[in-house]
Amino acid sequence: MTHEAVDALWLEGMAFENLTGGYKFTVDAAAEFGGKNKGPKPKLLLLNALAGCTGMDIVSILSKMKQELSWFNVRVEGNLGDEHPKTYQTIRLTFQFKKSDDLNDAKVRKAINLSQDQYCGVSAMLKKACDISWEIEYLD
Repeated sequence: MTHEAVDALWLEGMAFENLTGGYKFTVDAAAEFGGKNKGPKPKLLLLNALAGCTGMDIVSILSKMKQELSWFNVRVEGNLGDEHPKTYQTIRLTFQFKKSDDLNDAKVRKAINLSQDQYCGVSAMLKKACDISWEIEYLD
């Protein structure tokens, strides 16, 4: 099955205008690498894709479990290796929920495990390249 195409049109320096699914955004590099910081760096987009993929899974699964969310955040931190090509060696997901939502922790953990082990294709791809771990935070 072929997925949608992505076009990356070179603008100048290290900047590209990406077009995907009718959306446009700019990708660029830091000044030290010839860019002008006009947009996110490509590797950060991998972390964004992971956050969005697993986040959508969890919202959907928790909704089916009748767990109501008022606020939810997925924080993703990646640690790059020192040698080229610099790839993520580890990725840490922090799933943040509001304490006041009074969620069932067992259901939250089940939703996260289902996403990470069965549904999130981005996570499945990245796990082939690096270690992914996660934790839950219940915030005031």
